[in-house]
Amino acid sequence: MKQTIQTKKEAWLHSVRLRTLPLALASIFAGSFLAAYKSVFRWEILLFAALTTIFLQILSNLSNDYGDSIHGADHQDRQGPVRAVQSGLISLPEMKKAMYVFGALALASGLILLYLAIQDWVLFGIFLGLGLAAIWASISYTSGSNPYGYAGFGDISVFIFFGLLGVYGTYFLHSLAWDNSAIWIGIALGLFSAAVLNINNIRDIESDQLAGKKSIPVRIGKKAAIIYNWFLILGGNYCLFIFAFVTNEWTSLLALAVFPMMIRIGMNVQKGKDAEAIDPNLKKMAISTLVWVLLFGIGLVFLGKS
Repeated sequence: MKQTIQTKKEAWLHSVRLRTLPLALASIFAGSFLAAYKSVFRWEILLFAALTTIFLQILSNLSNDYGDSIHGADHQDRQGPVRAVQSGLISLPEMKKAMYVFGALALASGLILLYLAIQDWVLFGIFLGLGLAAIWASISYTSGSNPYGYAGFGDISVFIFFGLLGVYGTYFLHSLAWDNSAIWIGIALGLFSAAVLNINNIRDIESDQLAGKKSIPVRIGKKAAIIYNWFLILGGNYCLFIFAFVTNEWTSLLALAVFPMMIRIGMNVQKGKDAEAIDPNLKKMAISTLVWVLLFGIGLVFLGKS
């Protein structure tokens, strides 16, 4: 199933992993739709929140390529798509420089975002700390002397940063106010994001075992990881029902039009016999999550009562 990388340009495109960006943007759009629903939406917040998230996601992807090469997960028996450093077209020093570039871009974009959104210095400092934590999380997933991804904590990280912080943090930067109902959409996006990572880890379970990477599928086994995957998919959609109930905005359930697609993804993962059969569902789950968010926003903002 591995693609052959012929040129350095192709290697960089592989390392950026464009197919992961829809998932990164989903939480930003969700938080922005919630802000529009409350009539506190600001275009500049959406723009710089999206830019910051894209830079962070690319940083995470580059760091993952770099870290897996160092720690041995990108060995010759790895079943997933070939990595840029693994291909030999990009050296480790070059990848590290690219990580510095995107880390700096994420920091600069994040500082502009906070400058535009927050005038209170205490809040500014809190969100700056959260932003620095996001940069650390992006780098440390598989890089460094003790990467948390190798200990099986990646799911917790994506749940927090792609779900709770991504959705609720974006909403707060628009509104500078708390809304308890928004937490349910943050949980939903966190569960869907964890599902994407879980599918990735189910695909790589055999090669991760060889490399000593103790992802959740490695820890609990493939059969239990598939059950866990169903929990993530069904749990995320269940949170939407809770949101609709507490807000009385039932038009937000328009997002459930994507539910059959997610069920099909879950079935494909369950039936997948090898990495080649499972791999396409990564992109499908990321895209279906973004479509879920777009339909949620249309139902909430354009069809809702408020």
